[in-house]
Amino acid sequence: MEEHINNIEDNNKNKKKSIIQSEAFPGILLVIATVVALILANTSLDKYYEIMLKDIGFGEFNLHIFINDFLMAIFFLVVGCEIKREVVFGKLSNIRAASFPVIAAIGGMVAPALIFTLFNYNSGFEIGAGIPLSTDIAFAIGIFTILSKRLNLSLKVFLLTLAVVDDLLSIVIIGIFYSSKFNILAIIAAVVLTAILFLIKPLNKKNRLWPYIIVGFGLWVAIYFSGIHATISGVILALSLPLTKDGHKDNDLSLKVQHRLEPISNYFILPLFAFSNTGVNLSGSINLFKEYPLMTGIVLGLVIGKPIGIMSFTYIASLLGITKKPNNASWFDVFAVSVLAGIGFTMSIFVAELAFKGTAEELNASKVSILAASLLSIVLAFIVSRFEKKKEKSS
Repeated sequence: MEEHINNIEDNNKNKKKSIIQSEAFPGILLVIATVVALILANTSLDKYYEIMLKDIGFGEFNLHIFINDFLMAIFFLVVGCEIKREVVFGKLSNIRAASFPVIAAIGGMVAPALIFTLFNYNSGFEIGAGIPLSTDIAFAIGIFTILSKRLNLSLKVFLLTLAVVDDLLSIVIIGIFYSSKFNILAIIAAVVLTAILFLIKPLNKKNRLWPYIIVGFGLWVAIYFSGIHATISGVILALSLPLTKDGHKDNDLSLKVQHRLEPISNYFILPLFAFSNTGVNLSGSINLFKEYPLMTGIVLGLVIGKPIGIMSFTYIASLLGITKKPNNASWFDVFAVSVLAGIGFTMSIFVAELAFKGTAEELNASKVSILAASLLSIVLAFIVSRFEKKKEKSS
């Protein structure tokens, strides 16, 4: 009897271990953090949620900014290391293969912009055209990990690269159309520090990591004060880190950083990011008659525009021989992943806050639309992934 009980306990422990160690676990944490944030933001606890994010910190540098600007730069560093390895040695190591996610990202921005403009031409909401252009990389990858048993795993790199290019292009668009102030001295400092990062390798004979950490942190500070989104510093630092084909620990600083920071990124940074950014208050007033074009443009731009743009641009570019679809992926596989790009969530909310600053009604309508579009994209991804699994079984 005692032995039977011990076996049950061991089985339960093994199950818990397998859940925590599974690829889906970071995505599950992300969903839990989102649900908790939405509950807090829409109950009597909303003021404590706001105090926690806005009042904890040093002056303007509060917990919300610390998570979004500093911790997410670490996430982009991890993602950047993974993409760099694929570009140098892996699936994206030739130009045609590497151009596939880049073309997908461009298509995934053009189509939503056109759809939004179609519904909002002369509506007074044109400034919101940047809202449906973004993909929330954290949520897209999080949902991908949950659906990893049903989706083509080789397309994770495609989604990662697409989302990073998407975010970088979004940062450029924000800088051109939504940012009012740039600190020229900080931008010059950032350029100088970027150059230093790429000069470290030939001078760093013992291949130490600390020079990259010091200069990388300085780069983050410079970009933060420049008026450009500071997360880009993580991508720049990732590109500067040396790597080797065999992943030799002493020489491959890129792999070392990726392995050390990946668990922190997956189990700590991403859930915190979700918790701090998804607390959308749904009780605000919305004038549906007035805001119909804005809301329709955002929802259709993300849910329909993203997959249409990604699929049409990559398919046409493939026919013309400009790019090349991953060998072990079908067009249906690409479509299944392109649906996840419609999860705009936090990046779209960030653009909405810049576009409709001071206009509470439009901002609330935008946030509700982004939330609805992201949820629809997630549901659609689950449905498509079921067809993907059935298709695999039948073949």
